[in-house]
Amino acid sequence: MRLALVLMLAASLGACATVRDSRVNPFNWFGGAQSQPTTTAPVEQVADGRALVDQITRMELKRRPGGAILTVAGLPPTQGWWDAELVPQDQDEIPADGVLTYRFVVAKPDRPTRQSTPQSRELTAGRFLSDQTLAGVRRVVVVGARNSMTSSR
Repeated sequence: MRLALVLMLAASLGACATVRDSRVNPFNWFGGAQSQPTTTAPVEQVADGRALVDQITRMELKRRPGGAILTVAGLPPTQGWWDAELVPQDQDEIPADGVLTYRFVVAKPDRPTRQSTPQSRELTAGRFLSDQTLAGVRRVVVVGARNSMTSSR
């Protein structure tokens, strides 16, 4: 009797690996980000005067209870850039054809600054995306001046 119970338990636990790797598991909904070059003008600005970050270096979308946290790192051309933010392409954050697009914008320094190392220039911005915002979303895209990054389900 115990042997049968142990065998049934082992068989049921073995099936868990297929659920873990399947698309049904919400932790697998968004994969690693991929970078593509963009054709937007590098000095494109939003209404408040901030410009797109020069280059997006890292994008991560992590599932959390109630939604997901989108974290993006970017490199401006020199030090001193500030006020990094992920601004939705559409003010209502409604996905277009299953694609939710954000622009990574930063404020320009007041005076000329040095270029220095990439580590000293890196800026990070984040945004919480609720389950309601992610409903019907297949891809999340973040746009910079020289490239964009995409994370797909």
